[in-house]
Amino acid sequence: GCDASVLLNDTDSFTGEKTASQNANSLRGFDVIDNIKSQLETSCPGVVSCADIIAIVAPDSVVAVSNGHWDKHYY
Repeated sequence: GCDASVLLNDTDSFTGEKTASQNANSLRGFDVIDNIKSQLETSCPGVVSCADIIAIVAPDSVVAVSNGHWDKHYY
């Protein structure tokens, strides 16, 4: 999952990490990312990836679940 492979959807010949049994009940919120991706595809198709979306929303998500405080440290 560290390489965003959990964002890959299943195909006829591939079971993605999203629905893999090892990840059952441990991964959620894909609907939020998929909704954002769908809206972006309407405005600018083929430009923004789901990994891009995760990178942009991750800091705000951390702040939202940590009482509005997150010290950014860059090492």
